Amino acid sequence: MNCNRRKLTMAGVIGAIIGSMPLIAAAQQVIKVGVAAPFTGVSAANGKDVENGVGLAVDEANAQGIKLAGQDVRFVVEAEDDQGDPRVGVEVAQKLVDDGVSFVVGHYNSGVTLPASKVYAAAGIPVITPAATNPAITRQGLPTVFRIIPTDAQNAGNAGKYAVTITKAKRIAILDDRTAFGEGEAEEFKKAVAAAGGTVVANEFTNDKAVDFSAQLTDIKNSNADVLFFGGLDGQAGLVAKRMKQLGMRAQFLGGGAVADSIFIQIAGSASEGAMAWEYGRPIDQLPQGRTFADKYKKKFGTEMLTYSPFAYDATWIAINAMKQANSSKPASYVPILKSMQYTGITGEIAFDQFGDLKNPTSTLYQVKGGKWAPVTTINGE
Repeated sequence: MNCNRRKLTMAGVIGAIIGSMPLIAAAQQVIKVGVAAPFTGVSAANGKDVENGVGLAVDEANAQGIKLAGQDVRFVVEAEDDQGDPRVGVEVAQKLVDDGVSFVVGHYNSGVTLPASKVYAAAGIPVITPAATNPAITRQGLPTVFRIIPTDAQNAGNAGKYAVTITKAKRIAILDDRTAFGEGEAEEFKKAVAAAGGTVVANEFTNDKAVDFSAQLTDIKNSNADVLFFGGLDGQAGLVAKRMKQLGMRAQFLGGGAVADSIFIQIAGSASEGAMAWEYGRPIDQLPQGRTFADKYKKKFGTEMLTYSPFAYDATWIAINAMKQANSSKPASYVPILKSMQYTGITGEIAFDQFGDLKNPTSTLYQVKGGKWAPVTTINGE
């Protein structure tokens, strides 16, 4: 065999090998799913809970072998730590945009979500928040902003109405942390109290870094309030409840969302017994797929789920299903479908109104009994 013939033969062999190789890798489309939340700081556990919820959904989607436009797709999670800081949140949002994510699940804090959502909107990328509840987030006129959890108007509004009509509180006090979340909750609670004919006798505030609330609570005690509503996160709520007991206050503690997590009870201890809080959605055990999700979560991550992972899971799946219907991962193609979708998720029936909020939000009142949060009542509706 001469040299040229040998070269031709080898080329044919190589060509045959290459021709027989699967083309899946070459045709596979990688779709980036952004996650933005605090992975450091006081809310790190909830941030990780959000990331885990997205991760579960992505793993399941990849196992299904989804195709878009005839191509196999693989979803990958790109998670960024916004540190619960609005400035960092904007930087994180721009990084996710620059990295080419198809959608974002986040952020956790309302004060971070508000400015970050503008960055995503400018790029036409949808952001679905599983945790941020300030009503202003979806009232900015941004067509790519969605929320898969009740707003403060719905959740804290329920709390205000309940305080007046059910607990029959005559003298109501409010304390908030002056963040977009805490102050937003306090304002919506106050509106609901007024609408129900109640009376606010004290309106105090602190900041989200404070650990001592003696001055504010002393003023509230002197006002003879029979209910104290706290707008803020669970860590501070626990400290407030503990200090209330130390001061001999008789006022009933009532919190909004982000209070009924284990850290509240850990910090407040026996001082939290009888405390009440309105939380987002239904109790996990009352949801048809809730216990299955909780067990799956614990098996994968070795820990119990917190409040936000089911919402993050549903946020991920509703975006993926919109892509499937559009047969495209391009936001311009699937966002119009996302706006009008109806989806049954872990957290219940999901459909968005004209603002990007849930059409039928649900809130549940919990009370600490025997050192654990126990559901009291659930309210549905707009």
